[in-house]
Amino acid sequence: MATEILMPALSPTMEEGTLAKWLVKEGDTVKAGDILAEIETDKATMEFEAVDEGVMGKILIAEGSEGVKVNTPIAVMLEDGESAEDVASAPAAKAPEAAPAPKAAPATAKAPEAPKANTSPDWPEGTEMQTMTVREALNTAMAEEMRRDDTVFVMGEEVAEYQGAYKITQNLLEEFGAKRVIDTPITEHGFAGIGVGASWGGLRPIVEFMTWNFAMQAIDQIINSAAKTLYMSGGQMGSPIVFRGPNGAAARVGAQHSQDYAAWYAQVPGLRVVQPYSAADAKGLLKTAIRDPNPVVFLENEILYGRSFEVPKLDDFTIPFGKAKIWREGTDVTIVSFGIGMTYALEAAEKLAEDGISAEVIDLRTLRPMDTDTVIASVMKTNRCVTVEEGWPVASVGNHISAVLMQKAFDYLDAPVINCTGKDVPMPYAANLEKLALTSTQEVIDAVRQVTYR
Repeated sequence: MATEILMPALSPTMEEGTLAKWLVKEGDTVKAGDILAEIETDKATMEFEAVDEGVMGKILIAEGSEGVKVNTPIAVMLEDGESAEDVASAPAAKAPEAAPAPKAAPATAKAPEAPKANTSPDWPEGTEMQTMTVREALNTAMAEEMRRDDTVFVMGEEVAEYQGAYKITQNLLEEFGAKRVIDTPITEHGFAGIGVGASWGGLRPIVEFMTWNFAMQAIDQIINSAAKTLYMSGGQMGSPIVFRGPNGAAARVGAQHSQDYAAWYAQVPGLRVVQPYSAADAKGLLKTAIRDPNPVVFLENEILYGRSFEVPKLDDFTIPFGKAKIWREGTDVTIVSFGIGMTYALEAAEKLAEDGISAEVIDLRTLRPMDTDTVIASVMKTNRCVTVEEGWPVASVGNHISAVLMQKAFDYLDAPVINCTGKDVPMPYAANLEKLALTSTQEVIDAVRQVTYR
């Protein structure tokens, strides 16, 4: 029996399109999976596949026809033994005004509603601002919380007398004394364990690692002792502790000192995981981390320490966990990043704008909990997504975002999600190879051009 081929819906919101090109002609034998035609919308050009075998009996809508309504018959497929003469003649240019829709067409199912993104400002409009480096913002946050709560103390290698390897703890020893700013031996497993124990005893430690690479010595304390205690004690005992320090690549410090631990710790139930980009976020999120009743992994970046940003002058400025920030609004593509990856994302968006590509840039800020609602709502608007991070590609944060979008926004995607990451190699020491091992602004630009087909 002859079967009508209907104009497909390429997305839940598609109502009509252009039949750009037929890739078969009348009389051709067609197998399931063969490409029949190219269909264009205002967003993309997609290929239309056959779902059954047969012979192309008659083409009802000529290629190049615009405004063809979804579910309009565009061709007739014949079974073996049938003749094209059996098919009633039909106009070859103009589509019928209306055609009955199938009873159950998955493509016309109601699209999921966009989640409610929290777009509230981080501080009131008109707030006085001051310029501050990320280093100063972190130092100020710790000092303010130590003045506010005398159970807060800092411990780590060279945090007291030397005032911190990166001067994050500068002047804290002078103000708070040696009982609250404590130099430790070079034994991460040991002093991280002391910190965890102190958190069980009613104190709020801030444990500084000279680099998160050294914290691999303490990973058992962080995950097995701090992260799991609340669950394993049946909610009777938590671990209010902050583990902080520089994370990721710096400049020619080799494979063992250049790792990005964002995805490692973001997998662990019981942890909060934070990776700020700006000084305002560094200050507001660190103050929140110190007050949080859960263990917090606070991932900083050595290269960002000296960069300056505007910070609000408020008596008590905090930023809640699980709230992403839209740094730049756009309509053509969503770029999602965090930490130093934001430098590539923002630079790429600026250059893409010169070529007429409007990129929305989202800073996750916290990876656990992660504000995927803001990402989903953005992708439902832009229909495309690129993620940016310096960590390795396998089991990356971008992989997780891609999976969430496949589940929650699949019908809105007009292109695959692309993850821009560091390369899948140990970090080289040579400067030229180190540069190639990291992602870059140009890689982000190339990825955006690929998903926008420009």
